Amino acid sequence: MRILKTAFVVAIALTCAFSASAQTKPKLTLDDAFNSVSFSALEVSPDGNSVVIGTERADWDQQIFRTDLWLYRADSKAGSLIQLTQSGHDSEPRWSPDGRWIAFLSERKSSSEKGDSDSDSDSTAKDEGASQLYLISPNGGEAFPVTQGEEDVHDFSWSPDSQTIYFATRQPWTRTQKDDYKNDWKDVVQYRTAERGDTIFALDLAAALARHSAAPAKVEKKEGEPEPYPDLTPGTRPIATTPLRVDRLLTSPDGRKLAFLSNAINQRAEKIEDVEIYTVDVGRTLLSANAGGESKPALVPPRRITHNQAVETRLHWAKDSRHIFFGTEEGDVSGPYRDLQPHLYWVDTEKPDTDTSAVEQWSKDFSGPVEHFDVVGADAFVRPASAASDPRTNASESTIVAAARLGTEVQLYSAAKPSESLHKLTNWPGTYAQISAALHSPKIAFIYSSLTKPEEIYLADSADKLDQARPITSFNKKLADSDLPQGKPYQWKADDGTTVEGMLIYPPGKFEARHLPMFTLIHGGPTDADGNSFGADWYNWAGLAATNGWLVFRPNYRGSSGYGDQFLMQIVPQIVSRPGKDILEGVDALVKDGIADPDRLTVGGYSYGGYMTNWLITQTTRFKAAVTGAGAVEHVGNWGNDDTTIDDAYFLGGRPWEAQQRYHDEAAIFQIDKVRTPTHMVAGADDIRVAVLEDYLLEHALYSLGIPNKLLVFPGEGHGLGKNPWHGKIKVREELKWLQKYGGVPAGN
Repeated sequence: MRILKTAFVVAIALTCAFSASAQTKPKLTLDDAFNSVSFSALEVSPDGNSVVIGTERADWDQQIFRTDLWLYRADSKAGSLIQLTQSGHDSEPRWSPDGRWIAFLSERKSSSEKGDSDSDSDSTAKDEGASQLYLISPNGGEAFPVTQGEEDVHDFSWSPDSQTIYFATRQPWTRTQKDDYKNDWKDVVQYRTAERGDTIFALDLAAALARHSAAPAKVEKKEGEPEPYPDLTPGTRPIATTPLRVDRLLTSPDGRKLAFLSNAINQRAEKIEDVEIYTVDVGRTLLSANAGGESKPALVPPRRITHNQAVETRLHWAKDSRHIFFGTEEGDVSGPYRDLQPHLYWVDTEKPDTDTSAVEQWSKDFSGPVEHFDVVGADAFVRPASAASDPRTNASESTIVAAARLGTEVQLYSAAKPSESLHKLTNWPGTYAQISAALHSPKIAFIYSSLTKPEEIYLADSADKLDQARPITSFNKKLADSDLPQGKPYQWKADDGTTVEGMLIYPPGKFEARHLPMFTLIHGGPTDADGNSFGADWYNWAGLAATNGWLVFRPNYRGSSGYGDQFLMQIVPQIVSRPGKDILEGVDALVKDGIADPDRLTVGGYSYGGYMTNWLITQTTRFKAAVTGAGAVEHVGNWGNDDTTIDDAYFLGGRPWEAQQRYHDEAAIFQIDKVRTPTHMVAGADDIRVAVLEDYLLEHALYSLGIPNKLLVFPGEGHGLGKNPWHGKIKVREELKWLQKYGGVPAGN
């Protein structure tokens, strides 16, 4: 009995100590969450001793999101981190293969452009110009532009010898062409018909450096010479043209080919064939005759490499300079259009483009999506001689390290050939992203987070030592020191017997408590999933909701990734009714298990999560409050306004005139008279993914029915609220207030 009493006293003491420790941590606040730093890019230097990092953070005074570059150096045991650029408009950093330069894109205005700006214009607009290519030395000094003009540089790539930079921009016009067009059309927009494709240029680095060192010279047209192109950078030569936009540009390791990923000029996903992979043979010279009969170099025609029903993304050359790795965002590379999870493929560029065997999927037996990857050499796996038989130590040409999802976890894996299964490399519970491997070193950098660990960048000595990786940034330390919510996966059975999973995120100090007020927060996509990752922004604000007293339920309904292609495809053609059943059955299960309070249930989501919220409030009156954003309430107008009409038609079984009944049956607007839930709405005024008209339609319907509602429209914002940080902060602030007002959670809980 004495031992039991002693144990009881010790247990009480430990519990009190733990509670006291938790109470010393500050709560996560709205201000802290929206002052967090996210990472837009990271790239390890060729020697593995440095990492260039792209960050994004709110600038509340300028009312913009700043994008800056930082440089980490492993020059000591702790390393050092310095800010490399400070314009607030810098992105896409890439090392030269010799490690002497970092090239990047910047929308900063040059000093001459700033001088030409209207003094009455907004100060933020003054500092933002066309996206141009800049260079900066990692050893210090100021960044300087190497391209010029009013046209954006869409993408760029170094040659393997670091002597040439290839870049793509819209086909340039002469000054006369520009003036004639303005004179003819004034401010009239020729929708689609006035579009023009891209030209790929080669820029000699030595010439660019010499031009930077010399005094700037004004380019003037001399008599008898061709008219100059004001947007053409001096010293460049055109390599190839395309009637489409170049979204990604890559040089093969042997330097003989360029690969590029095309897109529609207006970047609207209306025709699947607009997004394909092409190559250009830069080692091949074509000659054409000019008016005088003299021969001169001619443009090399691009060769189309892929012909499929998929939206390719994330291109990367294999080390053999023959294969190109790529992922997919939508569609299927193997047949008629259907949405699958993002898988990893490569294409053999030396096979005919009509050869169906040219494209091969990697690690077909893996049931989840491959979300990020990089190609590494055999030295990335430092293994003893006894492990030499491991295929990863013998495959220097094509070994990949990938971040791949299974359920609520995203871990790092490797594979050395297409037929090989993915080998798990990591053991930290959570989410890995944005992998970067060094060119001449085994070092690997990545982003890691979990529910209780905000995003930071980590550096590992090799792929075998990923669990020993050390953080090289601490931008979000204040968030990490807060009393963050804990969570766990939760599973339930759907009406057809299918197991469905989601995440439960508990209020701080109430992990695994029961009978809690619950907020069902639905992810967008729908090809996405919620899991063990940290979020603190306008879209992923589960942690803030939990801190405000809500048990947050994040369901991975039919249509989500991480559970196999068949699970994902079961959303078709019941685009809202099938996942809607999954979500409501999850709510039922949580109530039945005594976890959720049936009298304090709320719901919300953005984008496809907004679609689902709009649908669910027509199917039940049990939700006391709803917060919805950028979600459609009907599908005909949305099909016409959406910039991704390909998958709209796929999800609903055809275009509006081909599936009329389905467009009717899966639309919330035709059942809107059933709604009793007070509903808060938000939308970007310039959204072309889900037009703001959908929100006006919902607002007007609720207003006519006398349902409490509120609509916020954010000027200048598209589908993602990435223009003005105040918009996202105000969104979440008002949504939390709405949930508190109508949902039944006391203030300050």
